[in-house]
Amino acid sequence: MNSFSRKFICSSETDTKRLAESLAAIVQKGDTFALYGTLGAGKSTFSRYFIQSLCGAEDVPSPTFTLVQTYEAADFDIYHYDMYRLKRADEAYELGVEDAFYQGVSLIEWPEKIAEILPRNIWKIDIFVRENVRQFSITVSDEKKAERLRDVADV
Repeated sequence: MNSFSRKFICSSETDTKRLAESLAAIVQKGDTFALYGTLGAGKSTFSRYFIQSLCGAEDVPSPTFTLVQTYEAADFDIYHYDMYRLKRADEAYELGVEDAFYQGVSLIEWPEKIAEILPRNIWKIDIFVRENVRQFSITVSDEKKAERLRDVADV
């Protein structure tokens, strides 16, 4: 299958929350979400709402300094990574990425830092900001993921 993409326009933080909750509703164990975007694009905000939707955690800090935060959902663990400070991709193994990729759900900020070890079948989320409006471009390359992405409601 060729890749399949959808674009979502979020003109408010409430829209971003709705999108994160919609994706959280269709997530499956083993899903990896690679969040691309500049500093301040909304990667951490999206991740916070996604995590809160699945496990009700009130406090969802950015893993900027800890590099990874783990949360328990009903059927899997959620791993929220910030790879910005890594010097080499193989440093991610020390953070438990292998188990996270296959046994949990991963949200990865700055995935370009570990591009060579990312699974091939990921949810690629590009976030672009223009005049306080965020565009989330979500791309998958698997038919089953494409079916789930088609089910996500517009925000």
